[in-house]
Amino acid sequence: MMNANDPAYPRILFMGTPAFAVASLDALVKEGFNIVGVVTAPDKPAGRGMKLNESAVKKYAMDKGLRILQPEKLKSPDFIAALKELNADLQAVVAFRMLPEIVWNMPSLGTINVHASLLPDYRGAAPINWAIINGEKETGVTTFKLTHEIDTGNILLQQRLAIGEAETAGELHDKLMAAGASLLTKTIRGIVDGSIHEQSQEEIIRKNKATGDQSLPAEPPHAPKIFTETCHIQWNKNVSEVYNLVRGLSPFPCAFTELEGKMFKIYKAEMEPAAGPLTAGAFYTDNKTYLKFACKDGWLHATEVQMEGKKRMPVEDFLRGYRFPNT
Repeated sequence: MMNANDPAYPRILFMGTPAFAVASLDALVKEGFNIVGVVTAPDKPAGRGMKLNESAVKKYAMDKGLRILQPEKLKSPDFIAALKELNADLQAVVAFRMLPEIVWNMPSLGTINVHASLLPDYRGAAPINWAIINGEKETGVTTFKLTHEIDTGNILLQQRLAIGEAETAGELHDKLMAAGASLLTKTIRGIVDGSIHEQSQEEIIRKNKATGDQSLPAEPPHAPKIFTETCHIQWNKNVSEVYNLVRGLSPFPCAFTELEGKMFKIYKAEMEPAAGPLTAGAFYTDNKTYLKFACKDGWLHATEVQMEGKKRMPVEDFLRGYRFPNT
């Protein structure tokens, strides 16, 4: 029952860059929404030949014959003029840059964002990673209205998803990508038919504090950008913490340690309880089937690894081709 004197209401402008955003754009296209344009990052040189690399969203938009805009600066007069010409009723943003107010405040129905967490929890750049690193059992996707402060606008819809005990960030990414695409289409239909009631994130935080529930954090957990130091394994932590770090950073950027003076990435691992005191950081191997590292209270068995300068492989393959000194 889309109306507003049609034709093909609402006119939607989509903004996104990586593969995570492609699923949402594809869902809108398949649902028959009127996509009047797609905004994505400019092509960037990559690889040894520094060949210009197109974003995943641009490749999809080109294949579908959609109009593409790639502004260097989001406040440039030319870009703003192009947006006004497109005359979108609504803007949908998935994994894109922070927008200036002149952009997000332009369409009559507002600008909505898909975020890979249950807001107000895990605002920030890496919500999928931090949910696993922190050992969460549940996460989800949220659609919300953009406003001045990043990831703080009113919540529109949410969908909850369980996090598997052994699930990696890459696996959870794919689940949330699909869930976010579905939630975005539901949100747009709800906005158009008036069935959605916005909910303030600050009101949710205040209500949580008022309950006095000690299981709730004093403030919602955040999801800052992942840096190299985040990925460096600290073996003096509990084995469950190290295990969650490995899962939360796999497959990218990946948790690492030093082994025989070289960077050693661990993509997958298993936990083993310790029978007695351990020397954190010590490692043991039979040179055939296992390589395990001592944590504060248990062993971390590396099962999928990558030595500096080598390919990612199962630990058995690594041990078949590598010999430690004095063994």
